[in-house]
Amino acid sequence: MPVNPSGRTGIAYLPLHSGKAPSWLFQRMVKLAREISIIIIEEFGPEEILRRLSDPFWFQAFGCVLGFDWHSSGLTTTVCGALKEGVHGLEKELGLFIAGGKGGVARQTPLEIQKWAEKLSLEPQRLVYASRMSAKVDSTALQDGYQLYHHCFIFTRTGKWAVIQQGMNNKNNYARRYHWLGEKLSDFVNEPHTAVHAQAKAIVLNLVASESASARKTITEISSTQRPEITLSNLEKLKTLKLPARHQIEVNDIHPESLKKILISTYDNQPDNFERLISLQGVGPKTIRALSLISELIYGVSPSYRDPAVFSFAHGGKDGIPYPIDRQTYDRSIELLARLISRARLSLIEKREAFGRLDQFRSFK
Repeated sequence: MPVNPSGRTGIAYLPLHSGKAPSWLFQRMVKLAREISIIIIEEFGPEEILRRLSDPFWFQAFGCVLGFDWHSSGLTTTVCGALKEGVHGLEKELGLFIAGGKGGVARQTPLEIQKWAEKLSLEPQRLVYASRMSAKVDSTALQDGYQLYHHCFIFTRTGKWAVIQQGMNNKNNYARRYHWLGEKLSDFVNEPHTAVHAQAKAIVLNLVASESASARKTITEISSTQRPEITLSNLEKLKTLKLPARHQIEVNDIHPESLKKILISTYDNQPDNFERLISLQGVGPKTIRALSLISELIYGVSPSYRDPAVFSFAHGGKDGIPYPIDRQTYDRSIELLARLISRARLSLIEKREAFGRLDQFRSFK
């Protein structure tokens, strides 16, 4: 039974909560996560775990069943941590490998990937690149005000992969989760979250939108073929402009003097497409904002300001309804999770508690 027949993956908003799960709860989450993972892999194969985790709704339901607050930011980090610990020691047997995590652990992702790749005779460069580019895209090419602090890279022995990463916005006290699925990805910089077509939640700088294709091309040409001194001169001119309040990019945020070294590097490296441009070391959000501003105001080629969120839990919880709900996927997710719980090697009390949490989640529909 394939998950999410529409093929959508996407982004979810969650209230930003501090603290961590108590040890007694986390250990129970580890145990149930292990059992559910084993049954899914036995029945559908390890690739199916990737597909299910890349669906924001299924991931949310999974976290609820494990026992965590169903719409808080801590669900992402705790569920990924429980899953990673749950499969620890069973990776080769299950064919499922998990790297990364929260904060400093996320920075160890490339080393963890390389460690497993060596044991599996896999080529690590492609997987490390996927991990690095998914993080680079969601921090540099999609600028939505959320700073990444959690990155979890999950892959199989055949090299299939998925990413779950999360950013925080200290101004509105919400976290935002990003889902990637390698088998659905055809282009890292063009709709990488696959078929995300929701109403905009905010005005963001979205250079991975399909309608930003011309802007990506123009930005790349500016960075690679235009002499740095001309680009810097244009930025100085733009700083004198007063942009409308609705505009995502503020000219006060642009500092030409600090971009000189990066622009010299991009000019020397001559990137021939936008993906290669943002993959260059040092090319970050400020560089891309500056080049985007030149593209729009000097050359008349505008990027997209459409928020790609597929749905939001910002107003979810017991008083609200997640938006939008795919009822067919919703019901099938609940049905599968109920079946997995019944088959899990758990005590009757543990099963009863898990079914209770699933029933509570069902009531949100």
